[in-house]
Amino acid sequence: MTQPAVEEFTAQAADWLRLHADPKPAATAANGNADRIAWGEGPFSVSVFHDMSHDEESDLLERLRSWNQLKATQGYHAVRWPVAQGGLGLSAAHARAYSRLEREFEVPDSHELFSVTVGLMAPTVRAFGTPEQKERFIGDLLRTDLYCCQLFSEPGAGSDLASLGCRAVRDGDEWIVNGQKVWSSGAQFADFGLLIARSDPDQPKHKGMTAFMLPFDLAGVTVRPIKQMSGGTSFNEVFFDDVRLGDELRMGDEGEGWKVALTTLGFERDHSASGGSGGGRRPGGSWRQLRSTAEVLGVTDHPVVRDAMMRLYLHLQSEGHLNRRAADLARGGTPGPEGSLGKLKWTEGMRLMSDVISQILGPRLVADTGEWGAYAWGEHVLGAPGYRIAGGSDEVQRNIIGERVLGLPSEPRVDRGIPWKDVPR
Repeated sequence: MTQPAVEEFTAQAADWLRLHADPKPAATAANGNADRIAWGEGPFSVSVFHDMSHDEESDLLERLRSWNQLKATQGYHAVRWPVAQGGLGLSAAHARAYSRLEREFEVPDSHELFSVTVGLMAPTVRAFGTPEQKERFIGDLLRTDLYCCQLFSEPGAGSDLASLGCRAVRDGDEWIVNGQKVWSSGAQFADFGLLIARSDPDQPKHKGMTAFMLPFDLAGVTVRPIKQMSGGTSFNEVFFDDVRLGDELRMGDEGEGWKVALTTLGFERDHSASGGSGGGRRPGGSWRQLRSTAEVLGVTDHPVVRDAMMRLYLHLQSEGHLNRRAADLARGGTPGPEGSLGKLKWTEGMRLMSDVISQILGPRLVADTGEWGAYAWGEHVLGAPGYRIAGGSDEVQRNIIGERVLGLPSEPRVDRGIPWKDVPR
């Protein structure tokens, strides 16, 4: 089937959006520059992790689900996905055009559980699921009829994820799961979790794991929210006590859990859908929020501030070009080591933004003067360091690039080839 031109597609999407959403207020700048926001209007959010009560967070996820399901009636929720899975089967250019267009309208802010469900879990099921699993899960995940989180990290297995110890023991056509996961974003609201568990302790640590799609309504699953220093409870710890799940929920072959985990983490490190220096909502705020803050405070003529802003802008521009390149390389498949470079650029951009906004705001960053768009930046500064760990630490990303791109020798490991049960802990 011939694809519509991007311009034709965008015009049709704009007509649909105008029927179902309100346009955002025009920028206060006289020339309407897209790098500026309507200062003082509506909420000002630059948080990295949500700072909401349980009810507020639940309400946001329901509004996101409702909006996504409305988009699904037209296929706008999955522009690049095949028609058979509810999408439109169009190109990356069409998907980018729709994303840019939607940012011009008042729609619910995103949430990490939403992004994980659509951007990580659905592609992982596509990569490893059986035909029955794809039929069961992909459409529901893309429409967010189901929310699904990651169940990867453990108290003793963070950056060294392969050392995880949550056990899955086979019992006929079922598996019995015991153990704990931690830092599971959105678990308290999830319907399913992608679980990586130790299924064979006699194998070396990278080989004895298996992946499962685990329903949260099973007996023996307990979710406990973790209070963050920024105020919210997006993170959770999850406990499994003799949880029984059927083998039909196993994702990929038995013992292939590390491969499944790497694939999911590749999608997590791939920020090809991010807007670079564009004006869309991104964790930690956008370039135009920072620029508008600087202009309102009248510091854009200060040479030091201008130099810092220039360096941040160039970084965000290069980040956007890198992500576009990574998306072209992936071509709908699984991201390669270029995802690690994108992840490093992302976290470095977070750090640079923290430094620049600290210069711009000065004492306003730590003393609440009541000014719109000032003290709120503290949530960015508190949350940004977390992205240096999430999805694999910066050090892990550098190792991946060094070994898989530059061909450097692997890091020395004392546990290489040793059965997991014999590794000192």
